[in-house]
Amino acid sequence: MATIASQVILHPVVSQSLRVGATTLGRDKLYRAVQYFARFLAWYLVSRGYKIQGARWNALKSHLALARKLLRLGKPVEHLQAALRALQTPADAGEQITTIGRQIAYFGYLTYDAIVWANAVKFFNLSPSTAEKVNRTANRFWLAGILFSITHGLLKAGRLANEAKLLSGPQAWAEKGLEVDRETKLQTLAAQRASTRQQFIIDILDVWIPAANLGLVNFNDGILGIFGLITSLIALRQQWLNVNGKK
Repeated sequence: MATIASQVILHPVVSQSLRVGATTLGRDKLYRAVQYFARFLAWYLVSRGYKIQGARWNALKSHLALARKLLRLGKPVEHLQAALRALQTPADAGEQITTIGRQIAYFGYLTYDAIVWANAVKFFNLSPSTAEKVNRTANRFWLAGILFSITHGLLKAGRLANEAKLLSGPQAWAEKGLEVDRETKLQTLAAQRASTRQQFIIDILDVWIPAANLGLVNFNDGILGIFGLITSLIALRQQWLNVNGKK
């Protein structure tokens, strides 16, 4: 029995999971996945008449959402730094503008989100109307950030496709005999294009969450819960690969 227990506890997957969980981003994505699964399940149970069971999952969703706000308290400064770095780094004009816009929007979103958290834990005592305005402003910034990210992804995808097309042309490379160099660059471009596509999928699903919070679309919690769960699992998988490497 002790041997079986040690094999389970010391299994490589357990160790890899602990390494991911030791990172703030890993914990956040895990909590987010559970949060949005709970959002979907609460909607499903309530819609089937299981109100008591639904309330349990709805409470879990709310508490995880509040915990994640605490984890993100220092994030606004990170996004402000990223905006300044993007301003100082030479890049395609469209991509640079959308990157800066995205980072500033996320700075605004997480700043207002921190105020929402402070009010929720009674550190601040905002009036209900003021709290609602702060929450809506946070969602406006969140929506703007995702829209900037979608635009950036489209611009970047177009640029990478053009670069791949140029590299696929045999003329210049055949003259210089740099076939190996070309293959290396094509592999790099392929990795960048895959990363861009993945982020675009995340953005195109996540954009409906703040849009629904602002009343711009009429999606129920079941749909939004599934969207959030999918994007959380994609991001968690990426963090797993970043921490543990590709096998």
